[in-house]
Amino acid sequence: QVQLVESGGGLVQAGGSLRLSCAASGRTFSRYAMAWFRQAPGKEREFVAAIIRWSGGNTAYADSVKGRFTISRDNAKNTVYLQMNSLKPEDTAVYYCAAGNTFSTGTWGYDSWGQGTQVTVSP
Repeated sequence: QVQLVESGGGLVQAGGSLRLSCAASGRTFSRYAMAWFRQAPGKEREFVAAIIRWSGGNTAYADSVKGRFTISRDNAKNTVYLQMNSLKPEDTAVYYCAAGNTFSTGTWGYDSWGQGTQVTVSP
C-alpha cells in the first residue's frame, strides 16, 4: 500500500476553480492507477476521475464532471492532481484520493485511500 495525503480543498463560489493535490509516499507511485472519489453528507462515495498507471495516457471521468474537471499526474513529484473548474454547489463533498493496481471507476479497484479534503461550493 501507499500513503496518500490530499490538499487544496476549501470554500469557493459557484463558477470558481480549485486544484486538489494528492501526494503519495514511496518510490513506486508510477505503477499505481490513481483516482478521485467524493462523498457528500448522507450519500454514497462516488467516482469522480481516474488516471492509468505509468504515463497516465488514459483517463476516465464521471458524467457529472466531464468537461469541467481534469485529472493529471506528475510521477517525478509522486503527485496526482484534480483541476476543478466551473464548480457547482452540487460538487460540495469530501474528496478522496485513491491508489490501486486496477484502472477502475469503482472503489473496489483501489486499496489505498487518503483522509479526504473538504470542498464547499457556495451558490
